[in-house]
Amino acid sequence: MAKRTLDAFFKPSTTPPKRPKTEPTESTISTPETNNISIEETKPPSHHSSYPIPIAQLPSHVEVGLEHATPATSPREINNQPHLDLLHFQPYIPRPTANELFKFLRRELPFYRVQYTARRGDVETQINTPRWTTVFGVDETSTFIQQDNGPNSLVLLETKTKTPIPKTKYQCSPRPIPACLDVLRKQVEAANAAAGTQNPGYNFCLVNYYASGEDSIAFHSDDERFLGPDPNIASLSLGGERDFLMKHKPFVPGGNVNGTADGCMSGAAHSMSGPGGTGVTRSGTLSGGTLNTVSPGSRPVAVPLQQIKISLGSGDMIIMRGATQSNWLHSIPKRKGQTTRGRINITFRRAVIPGGTNNYYHYNVGTGGMYRWDEVAREMVLRDGKVKNATG
Repeated sequence: MAKRTLDAFFKPSTTPPKRPKTEPTESTISTPETNNISIEETKPPSHHSSYPIPIAQLPSHVEVGLEHATPATSPREINNQPHLDLLHFQPYIPRPTANELFKFLRRELPFYRVQYTARRGDVETQINTPRWTTVFGVDETSTFIQQDNGPNSLVLLETKTKTPIPKTKYQCSPRPIPACLDVLRKQVEAANAAAGTQNPGYNFCLVNYYASGEDSIAFHSDDERFLGPDPNIASLSLGGERDFLMKHKPFVPGGNVNGTADGCMSGAAHSMSGPGGTGVTRSGTLSGGTLNTVSPGSRPVAVPLQQIKISLGSGDMIIMRGATQSNWLHSIPKRKGQTTRGRINITFRRAVIPGGTNNYYHYNVGTGGMYRWDEVAREMVLRDGKVKNATG
């Protein structure tokens, strides 16, 4: 053992004291994106006359991460209940890249807090959407065609004839999917193909921002007619972790528990159905989350229909396929106390008629002001009092 001189006992130590380790949080992680400082060269932003602002393209380090590291895991199939067909990637995008993508999209996209009127019978109710929303895309009857290399060269034409659309075709001005989201669209389509799913041909991208656990979306299904039969819906989560709940729709007379449950309730009715709702079908009854099927000359057979809860972290993705939307509801419930970190949810889907385009812009852009993320205030701030080219 080395001997120390007498002077060494009286000299101050040159080794700094160890500091306790702390977990990094959204506010303590310093990146070029969070400080609004551009260190790397990026491509020119996406422009279009329907955009309220130019939309930046992905930083190169995020684009490289997406290109070389996705999917981060193979999907797990979830099909252990009637009419359920899910692919669950945990994660699809590696966590570090997903967190960078979350901060980039929150900062660069225009968002809206849509208000609309809902009629139930003779009563009209003013609805304040409990989350921030934005949308891009157009249904399959129209297409954006690039006429030249200019920044505003995308023109909306009829898909079949490649002629300009009539001015009265839409009640809104459709917005092309910007490059930063189109990269994701193409990758998610490739993930479908790798899993043996027919190319869904996504033409819409909806983006929800949940600022805290108070923001939510009620039980619903994406089964509107304008999505066509058996729609494929991909849902990608970025940022904070939230619970994703699913429950089977109530049954009504005419159902078929062995195939597509054509007797399931649809439309506004499912949003008002509680967990384990009660319904009746020729094939059986649904009570307390159990479907009792009856065959002629046999005793009832109980088929458990459990409510599903999946915790979705940053980079996780759920793809809902087949008869799922026709038979199951899904939601992101409120979670008090989860206020430290926001969450972005990106969904890709395909609309087949103009009614889908009008619907998505009405409920996700509306006619109110545009909001942008303010890094100093750490919240969405109103930037424009009126939506440019909004729904009429």
